[in-house]
Amino acid sequence: MRWISYDTSNLRGDLFGGVTAGIVALPLALAFGVQSGLGAIAGLYGAIGLGIFAAIFGGTRTQISGPTGPMTVVSSLVILTAIESTGSLEKGFGLIISIFFIAGALLVIFGLCKLGTYIKYIPYPVVSGFMTGIGVIIIVFQFFPTLGQSSPSSIIGVFQGLPTALASLNLDTIILTGATIAIIYTFPKITKLIPSPLVALLLVSGISSWVSLNVPLIGDIPSGFPEIRLGEWSLSGMDLGLLIKLSLTLALLGAIDSLLTSMVADNVTKTKHDSNRELIGQGIGNMFAASIGGLPGAGATMRTLVNINSGGRTRLSGVVHGIVLLTILMGLGVYAAQIPLAVLAGILITMGVGIIDYKGIR
Repeated sequence: MRWISYDTSNLRGDLFGGVTAGIVALPLALAFGVQSGLGAIAGLYGAIGLGIFAAIFGGTRTQISGPTGPMTVVSSLVILTAIESTGSLEKGFGLIISIFFIAGALLVIFGLCKLGTYIKYIPYPVVSGFMTGIGVIIIVFQFFPTLGQSSPSSIIGVFQGLPTALASLNLDTIILTGATIAIIYTFPKITKLIPSPLVALLLVSGISSWVSLNVPLIGDIPSGFPEIRLGEWSLSGMDLGLLIKLSLTLALLGAIDSLLTSMVADNVTKTKHDSNRELIGQGIGNMFAASIGGLPGAGATMRTLVNINSGGRTRLSGVVHGIVLLTILMGLGVYAAQIPLAVLAGILITMGVGIIDYKGIR
């Protein structure tokens, strides 16, 4: 990391790329936070902590990191398991962030042991099947929020409870989710200068608030700088073997997710990333995110491509992306609390559809 040799000709592109990526990341961070069960603020904290530190210490100059679909699905499993082990989210919170922190530490170890070079040996069908499965899971978990109700914690629970949910559906939430999806897919035909998920988030949420629809909202979101939660860590309440298994699963998934995105970035920018350094950067970022109660994450393909296409060329763009989210957190938390959950469901459905590997299925 040689900031002293920074080429100022990249400054305009890095600033614009980072700001654009931060705007795109906002609705996704909020949605992934709600999806995980920790709340919207956890997604935002994860995007801020991971986004800044992974950019500084990572091995891919244009990488944008934060909570991703695959990492959120596994994080949800960690959270559910911790709740079952301790009896409640409050009692299990220390255990949850401890597992997230250990996963980050394992990523650092992977990098130091130079395991990043082995990513090329993972068979494509394995990655394809995994990503498609994750996409389907994300979509299924949006059934209940779309109907205006809280989603069960398991896929089986979703399908078992679906008949009851359909009998008491909320037409307003269905309309909001449908409008969100429609805007995300149609707005790029008008212009691609403004990210369509952000347009959908602002427009549909604004209309919902204006006409006072009776729909579930995100609710209170803390504002101000995140607090360090070191004193709340705990390793009690869960079998040690299960704790290690969950931490290792998160770390391995984070490594695969990040390095695949790094290869995509290399292909677009015609550069070459440092796989082992990228793992170290992702590990440090996830450790910091866990320290402030944020979700773990990895390199995010869509946000990275948005950054590159908007002019981002160095690590500064990733740092700017994180600072943009921190600035939003400082002043707009009260407005984010009014976002309907149905709007986030629409964003996540389009995200799930995008994750599915249709080429692999064929």
